[in-house]
Amino acid sequence: MSSSLPDDINALKRLLAEQEALNRALLEKLNEREREIDHLQAQLDKLRRMNFGSRSEKVSRRIAQMEADLKALQKESDTLTGRVDDPAVQRPLRQTRTRKPFPESLPRDEKRLLPAASCCPECGGSLSYLGEDAAEQLELMRSAFRVIRTVREKHACTQCDAIVQAPAPSRPSSGVSQDRGCWPAC
Repeated sequence: MSSSLPDDINALKRLLAEQEALNRALLEKLNEREREIDHLQAQLDKLRRMNFGSRSEKVSRRIAQMEADLKALQKESDTLTGRVDDPAVQRPLRQTRTRKPFPESLPRDEKRLLPAASCCPECGGSLSYLGEDAAEQLELMRSAFRVIRTVREKHACTQCDAIVQAPAPSRPSSGVSQDRGCWPAC
């Protein structure tokens, strides 16, 4: 298309109609490619299942050929849709997701878990406070929420540098606990 557009409204309408027709044709071609990719993927999955039971050289060659065809079609489809990865552009580093803390407005009950022994289990030396691990769990009590904060203190031996900490209490694994009405916090 030239950089200067005609001033005539009818000519502009014709250009717009041509572009819309071209867009529809390209979209149909893209959809056809996507269907072909899905079909090849299904055939490839079927051949892999067949190949799992018995190792046939003929089936293995067919799988390799179909994988090559599938990669070529996916690459072409990505080029058409603009999803091509540019090697010059660095991908962002994967970041771990962390849950948001519970709102401070919720009432909290704090339970402190201390190590079972007041002396080092390794050498018998005295322990000094090192830090703590905290875990929060949401609990529903009579139609009101409250947060149960469990703090496990860490202590270090002053002689052998061993770290001692109370074991973590068990928590509901998933969903709502039937007897306590708790949800896991992590």
